[in-house]
Amino acid sequence: MTTTMQALVYEAPYQMNLRQTPVPELEPDQALIKVAFSGICGSELSGFEGQNSLRKPPLIFGHEFSGTLVALGDSARQSRPDLREGQRVTANPLITCGACRYCTSGRNQLCPQRRLLSAHLPGSNAEYVAVRADAVIAIPDELALEQAALAEPTACTIHAARLANATADDTALVIGAGPIGLLMIQALRARGVETIWVADLNAERLAMAEALGAKPMPSGDDALRGAVDLAVDAVGLAATRQTCLTATVPGGRVVWIGLHESHSALDINDMARRELTTIGSFAYAPQDFRAAVDGLSRGDFGLPAEWTRVEPLANGAACFEELLRGSSVAKIWLRP
Repeated sequence: MTTTMQALVYEAPYQMNLRQTPVPELEPDQALIKVAFSGICGSELSGFEGQNSLRKPPLIFGHEFSGTLVALGDSARQSRPDLREGQRVTANPLITCGACRYCTSGRNQLCPQRRLLSAHLPGSNAEYVAVRADAVIAIPDELALEQAALAEPTACTIHAARLANATADDTALVIGAGPIGLLMIQALRARGVETIWVADLNAERLAMAEALGAKPMPSGDDALRGAVDLAVDAVGLAATRQTCLTATVPGGRVVWIGLHESHSALDINDMARRELTTIGSFAYAPQDFRAAVDGLSRGDFGLPAEWTRVEPLANGAACFEELLRGSSVAKIWLRP
């Protein structure tokens, strides 16, 4: 096997270059995956701009991916006898300790020692990526590799819908029709929510949300005041957070999943008087990730081919710039 590979390396704000780098050296408990598709996540865009404290150059981005298992470490062969070379796989990119009170209670995403591919560890914008073998999930035959690369963002939305305890009795608002917003609509639908409003400034993405059965949010500051049981902010701006609060009925729930801004001024007194429940939703538990693979396999989740685009790894920097400007496609996958 070759000892070097092509990788898209973030080297400075707005600078990503295709470089020849060493193939990851396999630890005994790891699996080596040949990457087929690596999605660009919205959380990486701020890193590309140099505005994310977790992403320091030089770094290989990418944590939404699928591919083929090519090698297993010695202990990984013992711990994962179900895995074999040549298998089509994806992997949970959130690596946790497995021993703390959060990991042992199934809330691995809250592990104080968690590390994420594309932030703390080299990611999947490369020909190969190494990941601990216990994070690897085999892809069913009926699931295409492109759609399998959506497992990570799908898991985020399944987790958010589960935390919010969304039910068929709810009406909902989703702000943001990017990949997370579109998958969030599907996650709410999977839990029986029928009436879902959606807001986005991008006309093409708003049309995608409508195709999923969501209704465009009416215009006007008071259009949905106190109208929904559950609101999900998939953007993370002060304005979108406030719109969620305004739209929610007394006793309703608001889920924060968008992370664009770290600070927002919100009317806490109003939230207290209306007994609103606000829920932070970060990443996913292992059960959510497995549910995502299962849901994608059944066709409960997914993005149609016409809403996506595949680009060679060499075009990665241009794709990041396009997404920052506001792309008309829902997801860009990079292919090594």
